[in-house]
Amino acid sequence: MSETALRPHRTIRVELGDRSYPVHIGAGVRNLLPEIVAGSGAKRVVVVSARPRESVPETGVETLFLTARDGEQDKTLSTVEDMCRRFADFHLTRSDLVVSCGGGTTTDSVGFAAALFHRGVAVVHLPTSLLAQVDASVGGKTAVNLPQGKNLVGAYWQPKAVLCDTDFLQTLPREEWTNGFGEIARCHFIGAGDLRGLPLHEQIGASVARKASIVMADERDTGLRHLLNYGHTLGHALERATDFAMRHGEGVAVGTVFAGRLAAALGRIDEARSAEHLEVVAHYGLPTALPAGPTPAELVALMRLDKKATDGLSFVLDSARGPELVHAVPERVVLEVLEAMPRRL
Repeated sequence: MSETALRPHRTIRVELGDRSYPVHIGAGVRNLLPEIVAGSGAKRVVVVSARPRESVPETGVETLFLTARDGEQDKTLSTVEDMCRRFADFHLTRSDLVVSCGGGTTTDSVGFAAALFHRGVAVVHLPTSLLAQVDASVGGKTAVNLPQGKNLVGAYWQPKAVLCDTDFLQTLPREEWTNGFGEIARCHFIGAGDLRGLPLHEQIGASVARKASIVMADERDTGLRHLLNYGHTLGHALERATDFAMRHGEGVAVGTVFAGRLAAALGRIDEARSAEHLEVVAHYGLPTALPAGPTPAELVALMRLDKKATDGLSFVLDSARGPELVHAVPERVVLEVLEAMPRRL
């Protein structure tokens, strides 16, 4: 193992019985990949990467390298079909391994392809964006989009390991930092504590630890795991309404501010707690206002497509007891809160 791999790092275990796995966080942890491949017994590996070939260590076995592209435009069923065809041409078996390397859209689509091929092939994620490291690569949710909405086709498929190499973050453009900070900001309101001012690797670790604890308690999204969708109902609607010009983390940031305002309008929290939502989001330099363009009615129509909307409009909202999934939120109140929110020019 290289000297880089031996640098101190944090490991968080996601304990799910025979589906348990480690999340390694720190500089150089991508170099643990050959050890993980050797331990898996895989004879072939497919690496699907949105980063240059040299970003992924040699696996030590026969390897097919496929080029991916981060972004919602490739998070589709056709992309997954193409990957599976390439897996088949390479004679990948259920005893082999798939590796993803890229942002959250890449880990989502590659994870979904791994879940489907031969009804499940082991996958290791090397998330390269802040968003993917704090959220998308952990928890086993894999999905692609349909024209009607985000993440409407997917499966639960836990990875064999996740390698959050913080060295990947050094070259991120500004918009990718914003994307990731949106997920970190919402962690403030789902039990991770106040992460402002902590070193970045500690913020990543705290976010992953909180998500792991929720996933361990509710792997299949039947209760507690809904908390991870804090800020996401409006966030996903904003992404769709802007044709993804508003990125995921930006949408979640605005959705978090909206969630604070909506909770206050429903009498669940006081104005001080509602204002805290704005303060935390603004601390990370994230947008706090709605974009120009989509009307409240258009946003409500998109929010009705949310997977949680099994009984009218549904949101994860704060309360004196902590965040909870709230069904059948009156449309009138939602529209009033949207109308009162500021707009970016």
